Parts: sequence; structure tokens; C-alpha cells
Amino acid sequence: MNKKKMNKKTLALIIFLPLVSSVFCSASTPAKYITDCMDCHGKEGFNPEADMPTIAGASATYIESTLFAYKDGVRPAVTSSYRFGDTSKPATDMKKIVDALTDTQIAKIANFYAKKPFIAAKQTFNQALVAKGQSVHESKCKRCHNDGGSDPYDDSGILAGQHSHYLQQSIKYYLDGSREMDRKMRQMTEQLKAGDWDALIAFYASQQ
Repeated sequence: MNKKKMNKKTLALIIFLPLVSSVFCSASTPAKYITDCMDCHGKEGFNPEADMPTIAGASATYIESTLFAYKDGVRPAVTSSYRFGDTSKPATDMKKIVDALTDTQIAKIANFYAKKPFIAAKQTFNQALVAKGQSVHESKCKRCHNDGGSDPYDDSGILAGQHSHYLQQSIKYYLDGSREMDRKMRQMTEQLKAGDWDALIAFYASQQ
């Protein structure tokens, strides 16, 4: 191979390799509006703190509809401090965060976390209530929450393995009217007693 051809190939590599590197970096590094989510929900969409829901593994449809519910003001947005990254940043809430996002960014966040595996919370639960909770789930909740509340493809969120404290807060918001629910869920909640809710939470917490 002559020197002239060698120089041309070398020049091509010098120009081409940085472009390849740039493409791979941009493909593997999430956008800032996604890494901002990680400051509360963790890198993998799981936070071991009990007031934070696990968002990894839920369907993109569910995550997207949840974010729009915050944006539309039909879901309570609790003020929270940052848990990871720069924890000195001022506390914020989900409505403030989502109001700053475009519809395209919301869709990309939903798709990003939907592709991650769900991580069940390791937590204590009342073993004595699990069987009752399973029975209540099968008779009242199964129609919308498949496979014991663990199926992401029903687009109803993942209940099995969620933090019990988070589920308790969600139930409170449903029952006091702070959080919107559809007609079917409203009819179901009217049939449940306080003990049924405790049993359901134990059943979901037992799936670790």
C-alpha cells in the first residue's frame, strides 16, 4: 500500500471515529430530563425509601397517563426533597416537574422506564392478612390488575411489590377524593371495608 493511500485511510479514521463515539455516547446517556427523574426515583426507577413508588417496569401507557394526570392537576403532587444527586436543590413536586416537560419528553420518559425491569420492595408485612388480601384481590381487583397486581400490560400500574407506605397514601387520596378514579374503581372501593384495604396491602407487599 502506498503512502498516499495510507494517509487517506488514516484521515478517514480520524474523522469517522469521533462521530461513531458521539453516536454511541448519545445513545447510552439519557437526556437531562430523564436523569432529573433519577434524582428522586433512582437510576433504575427504584428508590428504597417507602414513600417513593417504583416506576420501572410499568407500561409506557400507564407512566405517560400518570404524568399527564399530574400535569392536569387531577393527581395530588406531594412536595418532596431530592434523594440522589444534588440533594441541596430546593424541594419540588411532580406537577412542577411535569409542567416543564413537553409531550414528547413525557413519552420518552415513559418509554425509558417501561423498558426497565420492575424491582419489588423488600419490606415487612402482616403474613396473617396475606390470604385474605389475595381473596379480596381475586374478587374485587383482578379484573383491572392482572396476575396478583404484577402485570404491567394491563396498563393499571404494578401493585405487587410496591412500597406499602406508598400504597397506603394512594388509597387515602382515592378515598378522600384527592385522586381521581374511574367509575369501575369507585364502585369497587365502595364495597371494601377498612380491614380489606389492610389485607390487600399485605398481599401486595408479600410479593417480593
